[in-house]
Amino acid sequence: MKPRIQRPYTATPGRQRGAVMVLVVIAMAAMLLMGALALDGGHMLLNKTRLQNAVDAAALSGAKTLSQVGGDPAGYVAAADAARTAAWNTLTLNASASGNGELGSGIADSGGVGNFAIVELSSSVYGPFSFPGPADAAYVRVSVPDYPLSGFFWSFAQWFSAGNLGDKAVAAIATAGPSPTASTCKIDPIVVCGDPAQYDPENGNFWGYRYGDLQTLTCGTPGSPSAGNCQLLRLGDSTGGADIRQAFCAGTEQCLEDTGSVDTEPGITWGPVAQGLNTRLGIYNGPVDSTACPPDWYTDYSRPLVVMDGGVPKHNGAQVISSGGDLSAGATQLTDVNDWKGAYTDCAASPGSCTGVAERRVLNVVIGNCAEVAGGGATSLPVLGFGCFYLLQKVEQSGAKEVFGQFMQECEGSGYAGPTPADDAGPNIIQLYKTYFSDFSTPSPDS
Repeated sequence: MKPRIQRPYTATPGRQRGAVMVLVVIAMAAMLLMGALALDGGHMLLNKTRLQNAVDAAALSGAKTLSQVGGDPAGYVAAADAARTAAWNTLTLNASASGNGELGSGIADSGGVGNFAIVELSSSVYGPFSFPGPADAAYVRVSVPDYPLSGFFWSFAQWFSAGNLGDKAVAAIATAGPSPTASTCKIDPIVVCGDPAQYDPENGNFWGYRYGDLQTLTCGTPGSPSAGNCQLLRLGDSTGGADIRQAFCAGTEQCLEDTGSVDTEPGITWGPVAQGLNTRLGIYNGPVDSTACPPDWYTDYSRPLVVMDGGVPKHNGAQVISSGGDLSAGATQLTDVNDWKGAYTDCAASPGSCTGVAERRVLNVVIGNCAEVAGGGATSLPVLGFGCFYLLQKVEQSGAKEVFGQFMQECEGSGYAGPTPADDAGPNIIQLYKTYFSDFSTPSPDS
């Protein structure tokens, strides 16, 4: 008896009928999906570019108008209205240009440019932004959060992705204001040493400083020009203690170019320095006026104070470490610039809820090239730029001569919301900035 041979099962032709149809359906679906991605994706990219260009132009127009008509605290609402109108008009004109018909239709479908685009103002490029914004607003933000687009194969792509793609729409946002390369006129009389070889703004490096870095701003600063020089800025012909106190109390209106040089003042004059700076924390000693020199919205700081020990900042004997602006010493979390930012946002969101004046703890100081200086006493330093430092804590009038600050960012603009304050203050340049949402170090990907 022969063993039975097992043969592989082969479907009959009748059983194979329709197999090609399945492959064709799969291939057609893949082709349609690729077509949707190519056609609808390209359409979205084109309209995103057109929208971003229009929003950029609108922000620049609004900021330019604000710089021309602003500056009067009593009329800041009218100035804000003028800036918003200018931004909306520019956006409308761009939508009316050849090739932008779809943008014009989008504005019309939304019920007008006022519903299509949001215009907000702020005194800082980092916000918070609102309308009409603060009385000293200088920056304009224009945003279009939702610009719906017509679909070609979008509904098919939606079905294929089980609805995960969402509606076919694009968005854009832009922030504009005075240029940081213009003259700076509202400054604090300190010169801090910087490294010209370490200027890489795209990577968050500003002359060797990064966001949150803790630095002594006077006397003990590494690279200080000379012994006996506390890096105080010479204020023209005014060099007395009363002038130094007033300058640290309220800043000075001395205009400086970021391509020029500054003279430092030899000596310390420490009592007036401490008295002037401490007003920003609501501490008044000596002949200082709380009306002329109000405190910041936020006056908290850690105790005991941070001190320099062998060139290392320490708190209660432990080295102070900065991580993204958060300061810690051992297991202790210190009151720092991020705490100030949170309090600042809360105060701005509830006008009148905080006493004092916004951003009084932000010091706008000169960053100079100390490497090119030789000799002692009064020196002249090349100006690299201007930096904003957060005043960390009160300044002791006795003991170590130290002012601690956390680096925030390159200071932007002249500090004036209105027209150029003086003929020698340089051009009033308006430019686009990265748009920031959550904090000083996180830019929006849409800007």
